[in-house]
Amino acid sequence: MFLYNNLMDKKLKLSARVFKALCDANRLSILNMLCNGEKCACHLLDALRIGQSTLSHHMKILCDSGIVAGRKDGKWMYYSISKEGVANAKNLLEQFTETFSSVKDKDCC
Repeated sequence: MFLYNNLMDKKLKLSARVFKALCDANRLSILNMLCNGEKCACHLLDALRIGQSTLSHHMKILCDSGIVAGRKDGKWMYYSISKEGVANAKNLLEQFTETFSSVKDKDCC
């Protein structure tokens, strides 16, 4: 039972990372910009009108979720949408919505 709880807890924490990445307007704006292809961090900064530390914070969350991939070229960071990360996010959403929609509330008062 402990192993099951531990694995389930880990899976939920990983899922929370993905959903956290999608629950902020700035991060959604970043994803929207990345839909047109890879972007340098400097272009994201200019478009969003936020500070470098704020962008770094958002990019860490997006990269930790797996939805965005980053690569360093010299002193610049370039970001793009990860097809695998997006597929994982879609799969997670489907799993949660299928689970919730199939639950019958027979024991409810």
